[in-house]
Amino acid sequence: MSELQHSVEQFLYSQADLCDRKDWDAYIDTFTPDSEFWIPQWDSEHEYIDNPKTGMSLIYYANRSGIEDRVFRLRTGKSAASNPLPRTLHQISNVKVRELSDGKIEAQFGWQTNYTRLGSTEMLYGTATLNLVKQAGEWKVQRKHTVIFNDIINSVMDFYHV
Repeated sequence: MSELQHSVEQFLYSQADLCDRKDWDAYIDTFTPDSEFWIPQWDSEHEYIDNPKTGMSLIYYANRSGIEDRVFRLRTGKSAASNPLPRTLHQISNVKVRELSDGKIEAQFGWQTNYTRLGSTEMLYGTATLNLVKQAGEWKVQRKHTVIFNDIINSVMDFYHV
């Protein structure tokens, strides 16, 4: 395994752990201020929306302030849909890493999140593609594009589910 592959995998595992532990400040810090966070909606059985500005999205934040706003709502109790917060476990697999021409790294992987809320346990799964950059020696997410494969989502979904 290459040093780059190992480094990116460790970053992904650490970021998932921060989310599971609800260490929101450290989790937010894994994103650059201009990072895009996008979960497109399916348009048909095998095609999803390809532009968040012209199609429906399950979640779309043009920059990190979207996640910061969601965390603010969680902390202040202004998110009734997230009260109580679920217990989550993020699992990451099949990580593929490639270097892009502009010095960025692209990481593609499969993911599954098991979560329990109000006595019910559910699971979401899919794929994600992240564009990563190094800042002060640390990986940061500049873009997160997540595709959810579930046909039915039985509860409220938020950034912490993916």
